[in-house]
Amino acid sequence: MLDSEKRPITAGGFVKTGPIVFEDISEKAGLTVWQHKMGTPQKPYILETIGSGVALLDYDNDGWLDIYLVNGSTYDALTGKAEPPHAALFHNNHDGTFTNVAEMAGVTNGRWGFGVAVGDYDNDGWPDLYVGNYGKNRLYHNNHDGTFTDIAESAGVTLGNWSTGPSFGDYDGDGRLDLFVPGYVHWDMNDLPASGSQAIGFANCQYRGAQTMCGPRGLPGEPDHLFHNNGDGTFTDVSEKAGVSDKRHYYGFSSTFVDIDNDGKVDLVVTDDSSPNYLYLNKGDGTFQDSSFYSGFALNQDARETASMGLAVGDYANNGRLDLYTTTFSDDYKTLYRNNGDGNFVDITPQMGIAEPTYPFLSWGTAFFDYDNDGWKDLMFVSGHVFPQVDQHNWGTSWAERPLLFHNVIHGKKFEVIPPVEGTGLADVIPARGAAFGDLFNDGKIDVVINCLDHTPVLLRNVSNDHNHWVGLQLIGGPKSPRDAVGSTVYLTSGGVRQRDDVMSGGSFESSNDMRLHFGLSESTVVDKLEIRWPDGTQESVTLPSVDRYFAIEEGKGLVPGIYDSIAANSHASKVTSTPHSVK
Repeated sequence: MLDSEKRPITAGGFVKTGPIVFEDISEKAGLTVWQHKMGTPQKPYILETIGSGVALLDYDNDGWLDIYLVNGSTYDALTGKAEPPHAALFHNNHDGTFTNVAEMAGVTNGRWGFGVAVGDYDNDGWPDLYVGNYGKNRLYHNNHDGTFTDIAESAGVTLGNWSTGPSFGDYDGDGRLDLFVPGYVHWDMNDLPASGSQAIGFANCQYRGAQTMCGPRGLPGEPDHLFHNNGDGTFTDVSEKAGVSDKRHYYGFSSTFVDIDNDGKVDLVVTDDSSPNYLYLNKGDGTFQDSSFYSGFALNQDARETASMGLAVGDYANNGRLDLYTTTFSDDYKTLYRNNGDGNFVDITPQMGIAEPTYPFLSWGTAFFDYDNDGWKDLMFVSGHVFPQVDQHNWGTSWAERPLLFHNVIHGKKFEVIPPVEGTGLADVIPARGAAFGDLFNDGKIDVVINCLDHTPVLLRNVSNDHNHWVGLQLIGGPKSPRDAVGSTVYLTSGGVRQRDDVMSGGSFESSNDMRLHFGLSESTVVDKLEIRWPDGTQESVTLPSVDRYFAIEEGKGLVPGIYDSIAANSHASKVTSTPHSVK
């Protein structure tokens, strides 16, 4: 597909005027001092093409989201001939800028990095980080003083081949976060799978007649792992016992724990590249039922496996059921699975109007979120190709691609593409991979941080010109729930609409989003009802005294005073003294 100027639609199709949703403030925010690096520009091997994730977390508990960007590596760095690329931890300076403190914080990784998940595994009230690498993984324990210590070895969670998009969740209800780590390809640096080599059975690897890197099809897969949290700083691998070991060795990418069938227990969702997806329903006895195929999530509506990279989870129809969205390869539509209840899903992408526009894109990070606070979750994904060769051929797609944003219209019955206005964030043509979604400026608007392959990161600030109201919640679990409340489900009723949101780790593509819950309220200024189902099964109703701010809610205690009170007071004061402005 080409646009009117003969550009691939993935790198064109811009319009002069239209709604402006995102402004690219990457440079202004100070993020472009750092660069992602993975392998060589030619990308002869799949190890170099996958890219890395990004996590949003408030690592210093100051009430403002910080940004962790995973870096890749190079062959010279792996063999000790060069300094390895380093991950970044950008501290939020509360003024629209960020400072990279990764070295001081001790989280530079220095390994060939892919995925990242956030979770407070030791329930001390401070978020920890798990990084999936090619090679040994890292578990960075938060020391409460701006630094972290890698305890993966003593915790027993290093693994050692190729790990991708991990997630934390309390699958057995003991109040402690367990850890799931998908495996991708089993990679041997001494037997690289070049086209025509013995490593791939002498096959010739091509895309539309052009010679390319090989895989994942034809390469050995790497199993998945579930680690049970023992509560003493160590974990036990229970993958086999729990029934989630991925015996078929599918090519795992992204994962999250969330309650899919509304039975009060978190289930496990895994996207797999070029192989069927996994949906494991929690049986409540420490094991899972593999319901991937009978649920309808394993394949698309053509009964065909897709190259599922990213994973979005959200109740876009406001019916109390979580729907799933997976991003896929170019020449394929990205798949929307509607939850029909009882853990059953139907691929309804074409009738929602979002199959055709997505075909040319090769897509990764994705999320459901309400960008304009109208009370209905929208959908976004970011893209970039894996074959550099696409730019040398007239294939209607490109190496660097623009993001796609779909607006939820007609109350969950249709999505519409928001056009890319020239000079705005939706017109960014970038080699995107991981993306994390969250409110970086505490203004009630969801922003996007994108980790791009061999490129500087991109921060898209949400500047949507709506005047809708919103509310944000930070949940704090009680003694029998995880402290960061991962696995909680919240129902909020306002203006006659009942919305659902869940506290999740992982998801998107190898990334971890803002764990605070965000609800757009449209024109309503009152929350009529707020119902929380905590991970330990406790149900609680809380009354919110106002809107347009964040609240901290602790299990059994209701609203608790904290940093968000002063942030809300400062925000109110600045609104009173400032004058309205428009974004050019």
